[in-house]
Amino acid sequence: MRTKTWALAAVIAGLLGTGLPRVDAAGQQTPDRAARLRTETKNLALQKVAPFKVFDNLYYVGVGYVGSWLITTNQGLILIDTLEGAYTDQPIEGIRKLGFDPANIKYVILTHYHLDHTAGAAKIQELSGVRLAMGDADWDALTRAPNPNNERLPRRDIAVKDGDTITLGSTTVKLHVLGGHTPGTLGVDFTVYDAGKPYRAFMFGGAAPGPGRQAAEQFVASVNRIEQMQDGIQARVVTHAWMDPEFWERVDRLASRKPGDPHPFVVPDVFRAWIAELKTTAATRLDEAKAKEAASPGSQP
Repeated sequence: MRTKTWALAAVIAGLLGTGLPRVDAAGQQTPDRAARLRTETKNLALQKVAPFKVFDNLYYVGVGYVGSWLITTNQGLILIDTLEGAYTDQPIEGIRKLGFDPANIKYVILTHYHLDHTAGAAKIQELSGVRLAMGDADWDALTRAPNPNNERLPRRDIAVKDGDTITLGSTTVKLHVLGGHTPGTLGVDFTVYDAGKPYRAFMFGGAAPGPGRQAAEQFVASVNRIEQMQDGIQARVVTHAWMDPEFWERVDRLASRKPGDPHPFVVPDVFRAWIAELKTTAATRLDEAKAKEAASPGSQP
């Protein structure tokens, strides 16, 4: 049943997932679908993409503009991020469509406190035995964050410290606290498998600095840390599909992949290039924050 479900999901993902320009019935080019997925966040028909398998133990159960990822283990399921608003049921529905049982979710890792990643957690927290993990500082920030849509917030649970691990069966996920986007943003460091071959995967939970000098300084330090640990990282896992301009093209290539073809998400060079780009962004944002601070009234000469 699971194989048939995945085969159907792969076909749907291949049909819907492409980021290439399309033409309509009149032969006119339609907007780039990847761009629409990023901007048309309330377009339910567009956003609700079919779940799909990326590695033996990693599946995408998010929507078009924001991700939710499922790690499968021999002792249950680990979910990363939980979406918001009209999409809070998407991960659970996706897990079922893939042939897994949501009752087997044991851990939910929340990469940072922003509601597009955390608002669905309260609903999942109702399942028996589920533990929620988020950076210690972000649990506090969540309670103070603007909540214009009155999203139900999860109860405080595991407060992650830098270097903590989550182990479920034979799977261990290492969590790094990499502040800057938010104070307690997490880096999720784990192993994925392709036909049994292991690869080191890494998700940077907040790949853009927040406002202000302190956030910019934290972000610079975090990117520098990732640069120091990047040797051996082979698969980049993103919190938002649009962070990878080729994400949906990779999904298409994955769906049509033939035996012997390289895995489109095993891209160590792309990861390194991305970190180099983030270093430039981080330095620029810090310079801007310093200049703004210096120009503000009351600043010291």
